[in-house]
Amino acid sequence: MTNRNFRVIENEWIVLKDGTRLSARIWMPEPASGGVPAVLEFLPYRKRNSTAPRDESTYPVFAAAGIAGVRVDIRGCGESDGVIDGEYTVRELADAVEVIEWIAAQNWSNGNVGMMGISWGGFNALQVAALKPPALKAVISLSSTVDRYNDDIHYKNGAHLSAQLSWAATMNAFQSRSPDPDLVGERWRDMWLERLEGEPFFMDEWLSHQRRDDFWRHGSICEDFEGFSIPALVIAGWADGYRNTPLKAVAGMPEMAWGMIGPWVHKYPHFADPKPRADFHAEAISWWRHWLCAEDNKLENTPRLRAYILDGPRPDRRRDTDPGYWVAVDRWDVPDTLVLSLDASGRLAQRNSSQAQGTALLRSPQDTGTAAGEFFTHKPDSEMAGDQRVDDAGSLTFDSAVLAEGCVVLGQPLVRLSLSSDAALANLAVRLVDVHPDGVATRVSYGVLNLAHRNGNAEPEPLKPGETVAIELVLDACGYRFAPGHRLRLSLSNAYWPTILPPPRDATLTIDLAKLQLELPLLGEHRRIEIPQPSNTDPLPRYEVLTAGSSGRSVERDLQNGVTHYRVHEDTGLSRHPDNGLCMRDTRQEVWSIASDDPLSLTAEIRWTCSAEREGWRTQSRCTTHLSCTATEWLISERVEALDDGQKVFERERSARIPRDHM
Repeated sequence: MTNRNFRVIENEWIVLKDGTRLSARIWMPEPASGGVPAVLEFLPYRKRNSTAPRDESTYPVFAAAGIAGVRVDIRGCGESDGVIDGEYTVRELADAVEVIEWIAAQNWSNGNVGMMGISWGGFNALQVAALKPPALKAVISLSSTVDRYNDDIHYKNGAHLSAQLSWAATMNAFQSRSPDPDLVGERWRDMWLERLEGEPFFMDEWLSHQRRDDFWRHGSICEDFEGFSIPALVIAGWADGYRNTPLKAVAGMPEMAWGMIGPWVHKYPHFADPKPRADFHAEAISWWRHWLCAEDNKLENTPRLRAYILDGPRPDRRRDTDPGYWVAVDRWDVPDTLVLSLDASGRLAQRNSSQAQGTALLRSPQDTGTAAGEFFTHKPDSEMAGDQRVDDAGSLTFDSAVLAEGCVVLGQPLVRLSLSSDAALANLAVRLVDVHPDGVATRVSYGVLNLAHRNGNAEPEPLKPGETVAIELVLDACGYRFAPGHRLRLSLSNAYWPTILPPPRDATLTIDLAKLQLELPLLGEHRRIEIPQPSNTDPLPRYEVLTAGSSGRSVERDLQNGVTHYRVHEDTGLSRHPDNGLCMRDTRQEVWSIASDDPLSLTAEIRWTCSAEREGWRTQSRCTTHLSCTATEWLISERVEALDDGQKVFERERSARIPRDHM
């Protein structure tokens, strides 16, 4: 690898055609004959504080390798002009295309641009690539989706994810933060008030689209895989909610996509946990050199899919390292399957002549699901799924016999069953569990389904009480080895709170035991490989800590009143950037509550406080978001207060009552 000197351009204004100025931070290599390639990351997360540590761990490495890093705040975020208008909007993607054109036109550029990002930046990298701007030659997309309806934080197979409200509250808080006067000057206060006044009511918009309509089809590149013509490296972690995307990408775009799935939470692989990590910098530089510099580095020989096979990790308070091994699959095809059903004794087994008969009733307590963990995880602690015995207590469970031989799966398990319901609306949650010899239960995969969406997400169909229907439920992707001496478990519940929110009525499902079937995708032709780990085990820069942070999750069961509270606490602590002196602190408190026998008792309250200061300047925003429900409506509200040097300068409250659409 060629090492070069580079400089950091702390702020560069990129002026769009409509006059809007976007704020960019650029890591610029030494000039090269013919120019240098560039990588764009386009985010609403404030490059000056939110993503600064990870930016400062990666873009200097790119620049030292001769690749410019261009980190841009989207319109209405950070120090960029204007007001954000939503999530992955037409305007956002058009702005990104303009930024790519601007980069390619600079006298230092070789005309070739890559786009990269995790989560939001991984989403819009794929979405912009689908628009085919001429200068965009390749993308790296981490923790992202190809299907905005079924594989994001809003809905999942028609089930209403609690993460939607958490994310709406987060975006409300993020957009309430002020620009930095150190970059924008005296305009900062007017820009801030403009944003506070104009930011979208995210939850109102998202809840107005409870089925998979054109709103969600926009930006879902699975709508036209065949038209996707830009090479994409798609990376995810098994411990994250976005674990399906690499498999879907390599299956849908076999000539354009390469996939990697590790054991990680929602982080870049060079500093993610659980370990082992991957040398993301080396991976990325090789990728960029091939596609942006036409370097013949044999990248075409990279396996289409590289996956870490988890080898029986145990749930714990913290999982720093997960046991397992890496495999390479040169071509991803529909895997062979192991088909299991219930034998006469009610055990999961390969089909034989003696099958289970009869039915079983399923009516889970509404608080079943507290061991599910978070949808997208940032730490390998209580954010991850815990011991499943907690949730199995409110579920129907079916075990296999103790395994005499190991079983290795890679792909998305499928469950088939027949059921009837005594209510028109009901949810179903299915978990694939590894039961260790001592009884500890690790969640391997799960899937949820709003049964009104059993035939598709565009036109929900309520159940007819008492009528038996056939159900197919595809679980999330997994790579896992069930070891000899362990047992497979299939757990069914019709509540999975707080991961999904309940329907209006506490339904009872009747399950036909003879029709219950589990199809496991077996690891097919492969080879074991080693994935290089980063040499630097602590790559993130250290900022001055003025006040330590803290985090926690707890479940409180009020036995007297029959109410369960699920609490989340996150405090980043107060830290100061060593170069620009910006001091930042964000705190979040979530409380989700439900009575075990009443789905309409659901409530949620999320409070954010965001603070920013340096000598002579101090701002704070306080945001509160609420959700509750009736049998026919979702009730949402939010409140924002903004303070300049302790004095309130803005206050807003808004609310909405949104009809439940088959949910």
